[in-house]
Amino acid sequence: MPNDRPTALAPDVAADLVAMRRHLHANPELSNEERATQAYILERIGLAGIEGAKPAAGTGVVVDIEGRQRPSNRCVLVRADIDALPLHEDTGLDFASRTPGVMHACGHDAHTAMAFAAMRSLHRLRDSFSGTVRFVFQPAEEAEPLGGRRIVEEGWLNGVEAAIGIHVDPYMETGKVAVGEGPFTLAADSFDITVSGVAAHAAKPHEGTDALEIGCAIVAALNRIAGRETGPFEASALSVTRFLAGQSYNVLADRAAISGTFRSGGEATRARGLRRIEEIATGIAAAHGASADVRIVRGEPPVVNDAAMVRVVAEAATACLGDSALVVASGWEAADDFGFYSERVPSVYFRLGVRDPAATEAYPLHHPRMNVDENALIPGAETLIASALGALELPRGE
Repeated sequence: MPNDRPTALAPDVAADLVAMRRHLHANPELSNEERATQAYILERIGLAGIEGAKPAAGTGVVVDIEGRQRPSNRCVLVRADIDALPLHEDTGLDFASRTPGVMHACGHDAHTAMAFAAMRSLHRLRDSFSGTVRFVFQPAEEAEPLGGRRIVEEGWLNGVEAAIGIHVDPYMETGKVAVGEGPFTLAADSFDITVSGVAAHAAKPHEGTDALEIGCAIVAALNRIAGRETGPFEASALSVTRFLAGQSYNVLADRAAISGTFRSGGEATRARGLRRIEEIATGIAAAHGASADVRIVRGEPPVVNDAAMVRVVAEAATACLGDSALVVASGWEAADDFGFYSERVPSVYFRLGVRDPAATEAYPLHHPRMNVDENALIPGAETLIASALGALELPRGE
């Protein structure tokens, strides 16, 4: 890697990046509970000599780095999510999670450390650029109430002209960056269905209304939404992830609780799928003489990548990682509340390869053995720096 580029990390910043990632990895916190993480980020910002950091979205942090080359009201935002998952770690790392049942299995520790390094570097470079780079260390990407929604509601995108998001990809080799125009992640909505029947002795099922049996029929019908009611060129995935019913061998269940998610790539598909979840659940329950209460929470919208911002990241990635780094990608099955940002301003969300080329096995996101190749973090941070500076130089209206 060349080290004479203006966006190259200074040795102290590079060393601190890895140390910060390991501290965060060892001390994960769940969505909307990131109080120690917030305090740590605020403390580290102060130690870096950066002023003006503010709490945001409850347990997040926002700080602006203002260029001093010439007056400018341009503002570009860089988002890093900071929350962890309810998962017990099984990596065997020396810096594995110290909190049982909580783990940074989605790489948000790496996102935060890379964004922090980019922030420190831009602070040192502020005499060389004009405009503002706003860093958002955002809580609650993984669970409601979503932090991305709160960031928008609190007005942190006001005056922002473009936004940049990054996500590690444990299946893609270190040294690669994947990005593409248009829809890049799926919307993700959750549903809870409660079926109310009538309990009865298992020897006399005709005297009751079996909520468990009705629930099974609902699950089978829900699985048709993506497979039989959605066109082959429409992205969608419905997954039932929880089914609770019954408490005894010899009593018919009077209640069944069903939960899951519906993911979609377009608003028409999304609206139709959510409508059908309610129609199917209430209709099947009524046909069996029962009732169903359906509660739907609209989660994150799809991330849609702006063409001009994609070009900015592509140029930054090739400058920082070389001409062979770029992977043109059409999208990702995952969901991310960065979609709230892309709804408001031209945005780009790209994937950073973090798989060690020498590794014999890669574990996916949200797996208890998921880990990142730390060799990817320095070029990842440098790509964020170059992308932010490139976005500030885009002609207005492009």
